[in-house]
Amino acid sequence: MALDVKLLYFLNNFAGKSQTFDTLTVFLASYLQYFLVAAFLLFLYFSRHSRREKFHIFWITTISVIVARLGITEIIRFFYHRPRPFIAYQVHQLIPENAWSFPSGHSAFFFAMAMAVYLYNKKWGMGFFIAAILMNISRIIAGVHYPSDILGGMIIGALTAYSIFYFAEKEYNLK
Repeated sequence: MALDVKLLYFLNNFAGKSQTFDTLTVFLASYLQYFLVAAFLLFLYFSRHSRREKFHIFWITTISVIVARLGITEIIRFFYHRPRPFIAYQVHQLIPENAWSFPSGHSAFFFAMAMAVYLYNKKWGMGFFIAAILMNISRIIAGVHYPSDILGGMIIGALTAYSIFYFAEKEYNLK
């Protein structure tokens, strides 16, 4: 059995044992995303950047998450169809999902957001990374992703945000 499936079973084995744990897992996997978007807006509001810099941060982050989630992730899913773990294996499925499993769209989106925030503010960025990790591990526990789906989305999101930041800063500093 592949390491990916072994890790899936190890993490998914925590599901179905405690109603409290399952509720927390569902919250982290399905609803934490809304709090992260709100936290991003709070970060912009309370940051000490100028209005122009806040606008710049907003657009770098927005472009990063759109390219990572709706661009790169969907292109990969168009060519590579990996079924969700609950379709291929006997696992505890805590949340409904459809579409293909690899790469994780949640992972691509929220790691792009975390990286973009981190590039402007290390402290807030670390908080976003921790939240993205918790969310995505919960999606494995919930039986809707393999660990490699999360890793793939994480790499896509982080590299996309870093690339967009790098090229935008290069352009921004030339003017």
